[in-house]
Amino acid sequence: MAKDQLQVLNALDVAKTQWYHFTAIIIAGMGFFTDAYDLFCISLVTKLLGRIYYHVDGAEKPGSLPPNVAAAVNGVAFCGTLSGQLFFGWLGDKMGRKRVYGMTLMLMVIASVASGLSFGHNAQSVMATLCFFRFWLGFGIGGDYPLSATIMSEYSNKKTRGAFIAAVFAMQGFGILAGGIFAIIIASAFKAKFDAPAYEVNAIGSTVPQADYVWRIILMVGALPAALTYYWRMKMPETARYTALVAKDAKQAASDMSKVLQVDIEAEPQKVEQLAKKPANGFGLFSKEFVRRHGLHLLGTTSTWFLLDIAFYSQNLFQKDIFSAIGWIPPAKTMNAIEEVFRIARAQTLIALCSTVPGYWFTVAFIDKVGRFAIQLMGFFFMTVFMFALAIPYNHWTHKDNRIGFVVIYSLTFFFANFGPNATTFVVPAEIFPARLRSTCHGISAASGKLGAIVGAFGFLYLAQNQDKTKTDAGYPAGIGVRNSLLVLGGINFLGIVFTFLVPESKGKSLEEMSRENEDENGEVLESELPSSYNNRTVPLS
Repeated sequence: MAKDQLQVLNALDVAKTQWYHFTAIIIAGMGFFTDAYDLFCISLVTKLLGRIYYHVDGAEKPGSLPPNVAAAVNGVAFCGTLSGQLFFGWLGDKMGRKRVYGMTLMLMVIASVASGLSFGHNAQSVMATLCFFRFWLGFGIGGDYPLSATIMSEYSNKKTRGAFIAAVFAMQGFGILAGGIFAIIIASAFKAKFDAPAYEVNAIGSTVPQADYVWRIILMVGALPAALTYYWRMKMPETARYTALVAKDAKQAASDMSKVLQVDIEAEPQKVEQLAKKPANGFGLFSKEFVRRHGLHLLGTTSTWFLLDIAFYSQNLFQKDIFSAIGWIPPAKTMNAIEEVFRIARAQTLIALCSTVPGYWFTVAFIDKVGRFAIQLMGFFFMTVFMFALAIPYNHWTHKDNRIGFVVIYSLTFFFANFGPNATTFVVPAEIFPARLRSTCHGISAASGKLGAIVGAFGFLYLAQNQDKTKTDAGYPAGIGVRNSLLVLGGINFLGIVFTFLVPESKGKSLEEMSRENEDENGEVLESELPSSYNNRTVPLS
């Protein structure tokens, strides 16, 4: 055992994979399942909201949300998520992971139900209340990012820690899948019960009054998995690393982990006191010492997550074109309102099944074999290659005969996002920072990613508009076009490759080795703390 390593932490590091690991993955993962369901289910019902609340008599096409309303409805949850990541990340280091974990879940349950109950006398008031509740839903979801990652990393052993954290994140894929499947079921049931003609046959009759229940039910069901998980989250003990290293309660940490691991663990209160006095355990987030030790690491985690999410969330730009091109979604006027929900949900479910879900689980399978650095570098590399492969011969892909090729390359781009930086940017910040700052630094990294998501989802929505003003979508100014937007995204992915070199490899190392919390008075890491394979890749700022 390492000289200065607490027995309770060493016991966690060398523990064999056992039932409590899988329990922790399910409890933390169900939060991410809910997060993904809640964040992505709005895209299933935005067309329906347009038909119900923005119908124009005599219009050739069904009603749609105006650009500013669409941006607000889709984007307000991102703003809430960004705020929640920063706030709950900080709170998780101040109050403890477990206490804050329950708060985020209850906020998600309440806001999910309230979103479905959005009320008002007119379209503007319904959209305003929906946006208000979606913001607070996002705020709760934001807290789940740093807390789930930190809890899982602090519960895991050294050997399979990457796979366990990635498995929690991979539950996002199942959340997206569940959202699509549930929307298909609800749309099918309503379509069978309340059949209606297509919009071009009867504009008013194509949207039955009962359609207003469809979007509300889809949004409210997001509360169920979160509510079912609450009891189990409250039963989880606080992580030993927080209890021992931050709260300085050696006896409680040993007692909690003795029950979890079912072994006798010595409390070692004197060693906890000795560790607390070390200079490595005294500096704060805004200190020169933090910048010297972890400045480049934080720059690496924030920049790569920011760049990844710009590319990842820009996929919304091309989905409607792709779905239409391969016939998954026919022109809106040829369908009634509920049939359109069914078609959109089916398309999203197929994309999740074929591209999103497999990528996540490839990461789970390989992250502890080839390492975080290699997977992230490979992911960004292939995303760059495929974005340029779409962009440079873009006119070739627009021909009807070549559209299947476009879909295949598009799907591969997002397969390598998920078997790549989309997973690793979540894993690494939970492993490389000190225990007392771990949740905060993960929250900062995640918030940087969500800022990238806002740029990707909304900045590129305007940027990708046709250069000819007469050919832009209704209400949008002229942009640089889809081809040029794809070229820019390719460049962004290349920058991701560059900034990945700032991120250290954490495969097979304990959290204390990575954060350098066990150092002597001279700031040197004790030799007994480092395995012969230790390599932190990046040199701290001097």
